[in-house]
Amino acid sequence: MTASRRRVVVGGEALVDLVPVDQGPLAPLAPRLGGGPYNVAIGLGRLGTPARMLTRLSRDAFGDALLDRLRDSAVDVALVQRGDEPSTLAVVTLDGSGAARYSFHVAGAADRLVADPGELPADTAALAVGTLSLLLEPGASVYTGLARRAADAGVFVSLDPNIRPALVDDPDVVRARLDAIAARAGLVKLSDEDAAWWGRSPADLIAAGAGAVVVTRGAEGLVAHTRRGAVAVAADTSRPVVDTIGAGDSVHSALLAHLHAHDLLAADRLAALDDDGWRAALGFAARVASWTVSRAGAEPPTRAELDGEGASG
Repeated sequence: MTASRRRVVVGGEALVDLVPVDQGPLAPLAPRLGGGPYNVAIGLGRLGTPARMLTRLSRDAFGDALLDRLRDSAVDVALVQRGDEPSTLAVVTLDGSGAARYSFHVAGAADRLVADPGELPADTAALAVGTLSLLLEPGASVYTGLARRAADAGVFVSLDPNIRPALVDDPDVVRARLDAIAARAGLVKLSDEDAAWWGRSPADLIAAGAGAVVVTRGAEGLVAHTRRGAVAVAADTSRPVVDTIGAGDSVHSALLAHLHAHDLLAADRLAALDDDGWRAALGFAARVASWTVSRAGAEPPTRAELDGEGASG
């Protein structure tokens, strides 16, 4: 099978963001489909990268809508499980700059009860994991075990911790879980806030075994850290910011899409990527994120929208 036909499997939660449609603490809330891994899968599908979602969805109306959106975005749903449990809800508040904060309703929700799928399909090019799915048991142990098995079998693993401290019961357990995955990961994508909570610098992660670490710094842009050194690009500020929901997820999906398109989802090939290659990858990710933040909710761009501007990735 050619590299271009192999799929990126994205494992983790799919949920519903309840987003204010007006100003004020009691503003009406509108449902938006989201969740970090879900947003990554949608982003990949819209960019034309073969993607497959691994999650457990409720059989409620939200779960039906989440499944339909995956299909509409050309994401394979063969590994999506269904259950009678409710969908996870995230209540969003926005500050004056459009920055998002979340409170989560996760007790007994479907996505945290995902069952181990066993061996990944033979056409798997990479496995991406992260966010709430690595915090909430019993699913956290399922995804952690899957990531470790995949990496040990030679599958490229990408990790985005995207920590939500309010949901962390035992920080030491979560840090150890992230350490175990990062040591086997070809790519770790994280924010400055993630790194501070985790207590791991990019140098620490690379010394432990990670192939590359990309740090998002909001308006200050992106930095890739590798064994060769560091490469930075500025944020794309060509569009006004409506809100930041899904911005980091767009960076993650764009990086994976770029690496997939250039046959770089392998530890040795990524290690050989030079500074110009990293600038191209980071620049593409910054452009994709700029589209997402210019629209309400996590609405990443399609390949056709990017091609209309002459962007490449």
